[in-house]
Amino acid sequence: MKKLLTCTALGLMATTGAAMADGHGVSACLITKTDTNPFFVMMREGATAAAEELGITLNSYAGQIDGDHETQVAAIETCIADGAAGILITASDTSSIVSAVQQARDAGLLVIALDTPLEPIDAADATFATDNFEAGRLIGAWAAATMGDAAADARIAMLDLAVSQPSVGVLRDQGFMEGFGIDIADPSRWGDEDDPRIVGHSVTAGNEEGGRRAMEELLAIDPTINVVYTINEPAAAGAYEALRSIGRENDVLIVSVDGGCPGVQNIADGVIGATAQQYPLLMASLGIEAIAQFAADGTVPQPSEGLDFFNTGVALVTDQPADGIESISVAEGLDLCWG
Repeated sequence: MKKLLTCTALGLMATTGAAMADGHGVSACLITKTDTNPFFVMMREGATAAAEELGITLNSYAGQIDGDHETQVAAIETCIADGAAGILITASDTSSIVSAVQQARDAGLLVIALDTPLEPIDAADATFATDNFEAGRLIGAWAAATMGDAAADARIAMLDLAVSQPSVGVLRDQGFMEGFGIDIADPSRWGDEDDPRIVGHSVTAGNEEGGRRAMEELLAIDPTINVVYTINEPAAAGAYEALRSIGRENDVLIVSVDGGCPGVQNIADGVIGATAQQYPLLMASLGIEAIAQFAADGTVPQPSEGLDFFNTGVALVTDQPADGIESISVAEGLDLCWG
């Protein structure tokens, strides 16, 4: 798998165009949702390593919590004032941030959305991301296949990210539903489906405490929930704790997205059944290379063939493979994980 990921990275870099120019005097900004989530910590590490290699000055900013839109806007304004060549951003509010992003682009900065597409997606110059819909589809298809005939009578809890419905949360949610065999009403939002198997949606802010609280809320509606979709692995860990507190930790199937080392270990420990692993270090390092290339000759990165974003890959991780659904083992996932 390491060889496969390396080859993928090389292919992506060839598509983007590796930055060969001297980065002396060039600065870039990385703006993440928080600086505590291991996913964003790994992004920062990837961006930092690439910036050091290319001689680029990197300034990093983060919101206090997931959803801290105002801090991200202030960071964009600082990057413009400092004369940065480009910005890498994981937006907390994917539509409200657009006006600030446009100010940066008007000032001549390259803006690349990482992981979370803006709304509309072309509000940024480019997007480097996991195929989040495919990540959701993989865990949904695996959950349905694992349940077999019982999937027809599933009681599903949807633990989403935020009330504002950022695009990454919508894509994973809707992907899960398609994979599980649930009709999607409006694919641009969650919560409008009418499948009776969906107990409800609750938001987690992408952290463990939020996951526990959201799980408790949905269990109060229906204590027979037996499938739990979670936006990420910290939320999954919180959901598990809520289930364990009522003695139901062993009879509920939890699926998630991220592929961080703690989350993959939680598969080995029986907390999560499967997760879709993404590669934040690769997203950020390729983003820095793209900014260096842009600073050198004005090249703007192009999307992957057939997509409107630059796909940085996803893999289903589980030790309970399902027929017809490609996956990697926990051992392989731990070899590729982060955090």
